[in-house]
Amino acid sequence: MESASESSQQSKLMTNLHPERYIYPFACHENDRELCRMEFRALFGQEPGPISYIDSDVVIAPERSPFISMRIDVLFAGAELEDIISKAGAIQLDGNTFKVLYIKNGLKRSYEEQRQLERQVGAHIRGTAEMRCPDITFGLLSFEGGWLLGICRMADPSWHQHRHKPQNYSTGLSSSLARSLVNIAVPDPTGVRMIDPCCGMGNVLIEALSMGIDICGRDLNPLAIKGARTNLAHFGYDPFGLVSIGDMREVSGHYQAAILDMPYNLCSVLPQDDKQSMLASLRRFSDNAVVISTEEIESDLLACGFKIKDYGRVAKGSFCRNVWLCQL
Repeated sequence: MESASESSQQSKLMTNLHPERYIYPFACHENDRELCRMEFRALFGQEPGPISYIDSDVVIAPERSPFISMRIDVLFAGAELEDIISKAGAIQLDGNTFKVLYIKNGLKRSYEEQRQLERQVGAHIRGTAEMRCPDITFGLLSFEGGWLLGICRMADPSWHQHRHKPQNYSTGLSSSLARSLVNIAVPDPTGVRMIDPCCGMGNVLIEALSMGIDICGRDLNPLAIKGARTNLAHFGYDPFGLVSIGDMREVSGHYQAAILDMPYNLCSVLPQDDKQSMLASLRRFSDNAVVISTEEIESDLLACGFKIKDYGRVAKGSFCRNVWLCQL
């Protein structure tokens, strides 16, 4: 996580340098590969390629995604390392501290080779080198046959605390899954009003709220609402104004986005009439929706008038969730 000093110094530097290109290193488990692709298609309009980087002109906070480790705001690009070294000489930090970090990209370079590359570039930056707690960290990356140098903005890991909720279902959505679903539903939160009409213990609510998204929750089960309020209060959110008890089929108002985790029971199947009435209600009050179900419900979604924009699966052992991104 960036310190206040680091953020301030980076801001000063960026007033003179205006990046239009951003690199996002990422990693995902094989079980999450389809979810990761769905999220990146929503956030960046592209799929991850053979290397674990997204190269984009889209600016997001790196901690929005559970898969992204940092964002590199590209300052300079060059065909050869010497091009980067010569451009690095134009960076004037007025005595502020910095370090250069070689970003691994799958190429086999020894530890000493990596440090040597860092020293070569760092020697030309006008500032004070500091390896432990620098004001600014520059990322050096060998990329697509050339080289890039940019400012590293590390993902804020504080959202990982959401894993430790006072209340939870054993089969509830994990924090990382909920976070990714929110990104798929709302890639740009500007002006978006969102609802989780079967919110359970509030996992989706907490992730959306931590990203500054305007969201409310609802659930028919009073025990779930009680748990959601406990969890919301635990993380400093309003336990009463954000969630209410009620059937999603009675939701009034209109929302730009929704996330519906269809109720399920490991020992029974949701009745078809209930399933169809829930989906029909979802279509009534939401323009876009991410729908999660352990069953195959594509035909039900289409029958309700939804258009399916994207689809993926998330597996955990033998337990599999289907995820649809739907639009009117």
